[in-house]
Amino acid sequence: MGEIGKFLMVIGVIFLIAGFFFFVGEKLLPLGRLPGDILIKKGNFTFFFPLASSILLSIVLTLILNFLFRR
Repeated sequence: MGEIGKFLMVIGVIFLIAGFFFFVGEKLLPLGRLPGDILIKKGNFTFFFPLASSILLSIVLTLILNFLFRR
């Protein structure tokens, strides 16, 4: 049971950090509004694909996870 408790605590901390970044991140990080994000508006149709934001997020998460899980 001790392992499950540790796991749930780690998941809780991850949710707290993610919540903080969603709360504050709009002002600090312009994710979704970077040059390279695709936005097409025609009439009542809107297509949005955050290409540059996705690449940046992928690089940052790769670096963080490699640092955390490197043995």
